[in-house]
Formats: sequence, C-alpha cells, structure tokens
Amino acid sequence: MSTTATAIGVSPKRGVWGGGNEPLKASYGKLMMWFFLLSDIFTFAAFLITYASIRVSYPAYAGPADQFVGSNEYWPVPEMVFDAIPFTHSVHPPLAFVGLMTFILIMSSVTMVLAVEAGHRNDRNDVTKWLLWTLLGGITFLSCQAWEWTHFIHGTDGGSLITYVNKLGQVVTETVHGANLSVNEYGPAAFAQLFFFITGFHGFHVTIGVFLLFLAFYQSAVGVYERRGHYEMVEKIGLYWHFVDLVWVFVFTFFYLI
Repeated sequence: MSTTATAIGVSPKRGVWGGGNEPLKASYGKLMMWFFLLSDIFTFAAFLITYASIRVSYPAYAGPADQFVGSNEYWPVPEMVFDAIPFTHSVHPPLAFVGLMTFILIMSSVTMVLAVEAGHRNDRNDVTKWLLWTLLGGITFLSCQAWEWTHFIHGTDGGSLITYVNKLGQVVTETVHGANLSVNEYGPAAFAQLFFFITGFHGFHVTIGVFLLFLAFYQSAVGVYERRGHYEMVEKIGLYWHFVDLVWVFVFTFFYLI
C-alpha cells in the first residue's frame, strides 16, 4: 500500500483520502480554477453552437459585399456591419476596429504571461508592472466593446427598409436604424439578439477579469504576495485571463469571419 501510494505521489501516512495531497502537483486553488474553466468552456460552446445552427439556417448573401443592404432573407455580411472606426466617417475598412480589439486582448495575454513569469522569480516590481499593462489592456478592450455596441445600436444614417412582425403581431415595413432585441437594420432579429447575448456574456467575463487584475495589481504593489512568499494568485488569475482571451478568438471567428 505504501509503495503504491508513494509511486503516485500520495503520502503513505495519510493515504489517498487523508487530505493534504496535490493531484498533478497542482494546488487546490488552481485545480478548482481548472474545473471552473472547464464548465465555462461547455457554456460558451453551447452558445456558439446555437449561433452556428441559426446562422446556417439562413442563405448566404451571394452579391457584392459593398452592395449589401439589411434584409430578413439573408444573414448580414459582417464586414459591412462592423466597418466603422471611432472619429472617422469617410473611412470604412472592414473589421479593422474589431481586429484592433482582438490584437489588444491578445497582447494583454502576453503581458499576463510575463507577470506570471515574474512571479515565479519573486520579482515584485516586474509582477506589478506587467499586471498594470494587462489591466490597461482589459480596460481598453472593454472601452472598445462599449463603443462598438453603441455604433451597432445607433446604426447607419440611411438605415434599411425591413419587413417584420411587431409586438402586436402586425406585419410592418419601415426604415429601421440600428439594432435592438426586436428588430435591426442589418437583417434577422436573431443576429442582434445573439450578438448582444454572446459578446455581452464574454464582456461580462472580461469585466470580472479586470476586477481580479486590479485586485492582484494592488496586492502586488503593497507587497501582499511578497509577504506570503509566492505569487500563486497571479497564476490563477492568469489562467482565467488566458481563457477569456481564447474564448474571444472563437467569438471573433464565429461572428466576424463566418
């Protein structure tokens, strides 16, 4: 019994169920973070599969992208919907702003790696510095997402002539500007509903991550982790932040590229 227990990294005195063991050499906190992330993977996967199943139920627009106008018959062309950059009116590069948002979030993941690496070296100054950069990246991403939502809700100046069923069950044809949960100028109502729900759910995760990053930044700056003798909390928050970044890659692919 003791030989087997020692072979799998279990204390022979306590046994398998005696407590104090670390499966896969991971602490309890990191193990629970992995369990949480695994459950969240299933949640996001369900949302994206739902989006894909609804997306393929609509025919693809076959005409030139720059001639697309909103219609309930076709799923919107992403590069024509998300083609605006703040403070510009005449320039409409497709997906440029969303691409910038993605780049910012990915770079924040790089700075998070550097913060974790500095924690392994017990370098308080470097941990604090890289956490600050990661925190700024997260705040910038959320600010960009807020602007994108505002633009999406406001819509274009011309709008689109859309036929839809209103809350009274009446078939209405009118010029629609922007998007809400009932109707949008870009196409089927499901497009806006899924956009708000899935990107909003991801934004909620990023917001939680920003709060955690601020907490870690503060505790690192005042020396809490240095007094503990380790920076494991930074590593656990890093796992969460990398997960949030990875999920955005899939959200970006599904919403903006397909």
